[in-house]
Amino acid sequence: MEAILNYRTHIVSDLSEVGQASWDALVQAQAAPTPFLSYAFLHALHASGSASPETGWQPQFLLLYDEQDVLAAALPLYVKGHSYGEYVFDWAWADAYQRHGLEYYPKLLSAIPFTPVAGARLMARDAAARAALVDVLCATQRATEVSSTHVLFPPGDEAEQLRDAGFLLRSGVQFHWLNGGYRSFDEFLATLEQKKRKNIRAERRKVAQAGVTMRRVRGVDATREDWVLFNRCYRNTYREHHSTPYLNLDFFLRIGETMPENILLVIAEQEDRAIAASLVIHDANTLYGRYWGALEHVPCLHFEAAYYQPLEFCIEQGIATFEGGAQGEHKMARGFLPTRTWSAHWLAHPSFADAVERFLEREAGGIDEYIDELNERTPFRAR
Repeated sequence: MEAILNYRTHIVSDLSEVGQASWDALVQAQAAPTPFLSYAFLHALHASGSASPETGWQPQFLLLYDEQDVLAAALPLYVKGHSYGEYVFDWAWADAYQRHGLEYYPKLLSAIPFTPVAGARLMARDAAARAALVDVLCATQRATEVSSTHVLFPPGDEAEQLRDAGFLLRSGVQFHWLNGGYRSFDEFLATLEQKKRKNIRAERRKVAQAGVTMRRVRGVDATREDWVLFNRCYRNTYREHHSTPYLNLDFFLRIGETMPENILLVIAEQEDRAIAASLVIHDANTLYGRYWGALEHVPCLHFEAAYYQPLEFCIEQGIATFEGGAQGEHKMARGFLPTRTWSAHWLAHPSFADAVERFLEREAGGIDEYIDELNERTPFRAR
């Protein structure tokens, strides 16, 4: 804990107290920065009311400042009153607490709301500041009446550091596409097994034969009408699945204005009217599949708008990785490969901590076997 003495600790509920320049400078100093860590993205979530105390996300970001009052470390942290929008499921743990007459909520959560993307969580300018940040987190969770702390989708080295601090590690699987330096979509298809190559071509042909055309709109060119359309599609798809969307039009308009260089909209049109749209976020190295919605059903249109158009964009722009988002073993048939993800968990109740540790040990064996099985079913043809 002596490392903490070298820093001034501050907790903020509004990123404007930090300032965009200071926050983004720290983000860009990380080995694993993503657009989702940016001030623009996080502030849009909060200012739009999408991730706010009213929706069960109370920001409580931990900050460390050095002796020159420069931001040296930061942890995106929320007090959560539920487990929605997290993508690492702990509902069974909450249920077990309830059955034993214990309160699972509130809990502490370090994550990007509604965003299952790996990236820096223990943001720090150097190893000393990161170690101090972990100490502050541990002190905070002990001093606060919370059941637990959860750090979702940290990179592997941060997960190991949290394990050394007493957290339990949990692994999961996502599916990512890797750019092999392809010069065209057809060149990528040529690397797949014949059946998968044939199926992809058939899916794309169905969309074309339905008279649907695709239009890609870079964020810098997107109009308010484009965002209104996307929001309609997004909300309609949630409604058809009898669910409530996490995000709102204000959020989409905010990121469209403040981080347009990271945005691509894919809009599907039929008979001169828009019927569906997808939104992906990207930087120079990685494209992240995010949101999709449709006003009308066309067979295979989801695959075209959310996978094949973004894949073509990656090839054209030389983007190395396409992260397909949470779950989705079906992505393997489209050239995506299994990738391990991490989360770290601390539980205050000793007996429950022991029970969860045993559960995670059993689960880890199953995850290892699942990844081995997936790797044996590679979608790529033998070379």
